[in-house]
Amino acid sequence: MKPSVLTRYRALAYITAVTLLVFCVFIILDRGFGIGDTMVISQIHGLLYLIYVVFAFDLGLKAKWPMGKLLWVLVAGCLPTVAFFVERRIHREVTPLLATGPSQTPANV
Repeated sequence: MKPSVLTRYRALAYITAVTLLVFCVFIILDRGFGIGDTMVISQIHGLLYLIYVVFAFDLGLKAKWPMGKLLWVLVAGCLPTVAFFVERRIHREVTPLLATGPSQTPANV
């Protein structure tokens, strides 16, 4: 697996998590205080989440994750602050796979 697969997943995980937190702040301001509009930030987060899903799915296929783990990673992009913790765990788990290289992965043994 190429390191770029993990790098792009990590980047989108952080960006998606931050936009979700900003979206939550906008919702509180809009619903609680009648200030602002959530339309633009919700569309930005939605678009970024779709890209996150593609990158996470790609990483999951290349890391040969079971479906339950892949679904957990995908759901993490929808829960405020959870994506930060899941990203760190995924990074720790996938980094050794990068070091082994494609010729030494368990599927090729």
